[in-house]
Amino acid sequence: MRNVAPTKSQQMKLKQELSFAQLGYELLDQKRNILVLELLSLVDQAVDYQQRVEKSLAEAYRMLSRCSADMGQLQMSRLASAVFIESDITLSQRRVMGVMLPVVDTTFRDHAPYYSPKNTSAWVDASIREYKHALSMMGHLAELKVSIMRLAEEVKTTIRKVHALDRIAIPELQDTVKFIDGRLEEHEREMFIRMKRVKQMLTKQEERHGTTSPSHPGIS
Repeated sequence: MRNVAPTKSQQMKLKQELSFAQLGYELLDQKRNILVLELLSLVDQAVDYQQRVEKSLAEAYRMLSRCSADMGQLQMSRLASAVFIESDITLSQRRVMGVMLPVVDTTFRDHAPYYSPKNTSAWVDASIREYKHALSMMGHLAELKVSIMRLAEEVKTTIRKVHALDRIAIPELQDTVKFIDGRLEEHEREMFIRMKRVKQMLTKQEERHGTTSPSHPGIS
């Protein structure tokens, strides 16, 4: 409970502060629920993409091994030096409940043809396509993992704020408001008793002088 003077002005101020704290608690609780749902969704996506990336890399490596078996290591090295593919990674952001999350977009620019199709295994093109696909998915997987870390940190911060309001700030304000309400009610009762005594004294004085005066307004 706060150490404040039990006055009407303090009562009004603390009641407004309590109302604001309760509203803040409701909003933060909603934010926490939305963040948790988004976090769980991203975790599911990340698990799925991790499996897809591993599968794609394994498939690309299998195709590369087939190329090596068909053409030999020396010819594969010559083809590798001829391949010219540029990649662009574009980073942008999206906002989820005030949290900035990354968006990764991976694009490729081919400068084909790299080599003559003569005496070239068909597995070469398939291997290139699969590696490009795997790299694109790895960009999205990195986006998901960074987003998960940021959301998890924001969830922890929001939970701390919710608990601070629910367990400390709001109960403290409620106790203080209750204390002030009680003291003000006690003060009003004391004032009523005093006014009643004053009326009784005035009535006795009037009776002694043999006069009768009208009742004082607001006193009964």
